[in-house]
Amino acid sequence: MAGYTREVARRIFAQEFRESNLSFKDGDDQYAPQYLLTPTGAKVNRIFIVGTLIEKEDIGTDSEYWRGRVTDPTGSFLLYAGQYQPEAAQVLAECETPAFVAVVGKPSTYTTNEGDVITSVRPESLHIVDGQTRDMWVIETAKCTLDRIKALDSASPNSQRAKEYYDPDAKHYSSMVSQALKSLKDTY
Repeated sequence: MAGYTREVARRIFAQEFRESNLSFKDGDDQYAPQYLLTPTGAKVNRIFIVGTLIEKEDIGTDSEYWRGRVTDPTGSFLLYAGQYQPEAAQVLAECETPAFVAVVGKPSTYTTNEGDVITSVRPESLHIVDGQTRDMWVIETAKCTLDRIKALDSASPNSQRAKEYYDPDAKHYSSMVSQALKSLKDTY
């Protein structure tokens, strides 16, 4: 069997994540990885977020199934963890809100009957962190996002596909990055 390597977890701000709705598989195989393409051209199979867990709720009926909301300076992410994410579900169950958390997970999309697409994250890991870790994530995510914005005019397949599908406004996403970085200045 060929060596297995995990996909890199991409850093995405909540606002861009919520505005993403292009899901696709790379290949026809039933085990082909599922991706979410964002407006700035990030091809996301795994996502890395750090933010503030502001709410959590056990929404399960027969067994524990946790929904959490994690905010960053641009908006919020929805998390869903149950029996297939036992460690993350346990952290959600035991954690007091608000708390800074770091999450690595899989992006998930759901299309409502009205045609709206709701994005969420199924956490593979969830850990309580400190404010400095959150601030470093904001800075690194800002750099990654700015790099993707600059690459939108390149010939890379992800950039081209994002431009064709979303027709992204670079100023909109640059403003989002500025807002995120300004939130750090306001903190200190």
